[in-house]
Amino acid sequence: MRPLIPLVLCGALALGACSGEEPKPAPTQAATASASPSANPAFEKYAAGRSTPVADPVYPGYGNPGVDVLHYGLELAWAPDTKTLTGTATLQLRAAADLSDVKLDFSKAYTIDGVTLDGASVTGAVDGTKLTVAGKVAKDGLAELVIRYHGTPTTVAMPSHRNDVEPLGLTVTKDGALWTMQEPYGASTWYPANDQPSDKALYDISVSVPDGWTAIAGGTPKGKDGNLFRYSATTPVATYLTTLAVGKYKQETGTGPGGVPLSYWYRPGADDKALPYLRKSPQYLDWLTKHFGPYPFDSAGVLMVPSASGMETQQMITMGLPDYGSEADFKRGFDADLLHEYAHQWFGDAVSPTNWNDLWLNEGWAEYAQFLYTNERDKVTDKQWEDWARTTDARLRKTLGPPGKPRADSFAESNVYICPALMLHQIHKQIGDEAFFSLGTDWAQKNRGTAQDRASFIAFVNQHTGKDFTSLINTWLDSPTTPK
Repeated sequence: MRPLIPLVLCGALALGACSGEEPKPAPTQAATASASPSANPAFEKYAAGRSTPVADPVYPGYGNPGVDVLHYGLELAWAPDTKTLTGTATLQLRAAADLSDVKLDFSKAYTIDGVTLDGASVTGAVDGTKLTVAGKVAKDGLAELVIRYHGTPTTVAMPSHRNDVEPLGLTVTKDGALWTMQEPYGASTWYPANDQPSDKALYDISVSVPDGWTAIAGGTPKGKDGNLFRYSATTPVATYLTTLAVGKYKQETGTGPGGVPLSYWYRPGADDKALPYLRKSPQYLDWLTKHFGPYPFDSAGVLMVPSASGMETQQMITMGLPDYGSEADFKRGFDADLLHEYAHQWFGDAVSPTNWNDLWLNEGWAEYAQFLYTNERDKVTDKQWEDWARTTDARLRKTLGPPGKPRADSFAESNVYICPALMLHQIHKQIGDEAFFSLGTDWAQKNRGTAQDRASFIAFVNQHTGKDFTSLINTWLDSPTTPK
């Protein structure tokens, strides 16, 4: 996510923001899915989407640790005139525990038009933020769940005090366009989802729009057929890292390191100011690959939306145009923000957190990469930066608490950015450039497609460096004051 507030250091460094009722189907008997891996060879192609879901301690109302979604197939159609989203969501899932029913996160804004479980018609109803589907699935059983729905998207409140805070999820504009930013739990505003970070899955998304409109989603573009746009993600994606936009867009293309295809989607007139920086994407990716290894996905790009923030949505960054103040601050800030969101493709996307207590694992790495880039750009010394960072860290711990256990009502506030970035700097100082960048590279490359947590990070650092950083990392994450 876009860092929170602009910062100026030593007069040289301006850091980018430091992110009639429809008939209902007749009730039917609950189905029982007796699938097992050996009985479902069709599921083998989705094996890469297997996860080990866990209950999220920060937002326990979202997610279901008993469900492991392997693949989402989303067939969507958007009608701007009536502001109606019509969808068919086909989920291949594994039961991580014995399920007496299948519960997912979904918005009550939609009418459920039909549900099948392994081809049998079943009942499905939304209560609050939960969709409950009648049907049993035994532990490690595999099942195909299909949900048909339609309605006008509505957003949910963002649990944060950030000055760029906006409602979460799929947003409908006055002219009928769509866009979304949904960290930590807004994906369920447009499709039935296991909306928590530990359950990563593969995706195929197709979106039908009227003449003259364009649909953009995360993943690798798979072409269009008339007004139907297709995208596919073959590296697992956490729900909060998916994106969707529909509007009157134009596209520019480019090529990144290793021949990675790049796409820049913008609204003429509204986003012209951003274009010079979007076109710098090969330079941002080149800087990051030199420090942290090959870009981890098949494609990359930036999608501009009418937001005050930015988000590291996988393979297709979702960016707004915040008010940075002066033109000089915009030039430095937007440049830094784009580098930050691209850094997340390694830290947060390729490797995601298991639960929201470990948001520091995303934002600390991306923020530190941003600082390394801007310090180099603006000729800020390590000492100048650390002096500033320690003063800022002390203030943040006092007002927001330590980064290792963020408050549920203060999502993605500055303590989970600056404090862990300063922690990584301590490791960097102790092991030197070569070992540190090797550590970052191997963390992203060897754990690609997985969700990780504090314990696995500590074990990785200790094994990789041959030193015991357990106390240092735990102290920096849990101390109410800045460690010495």
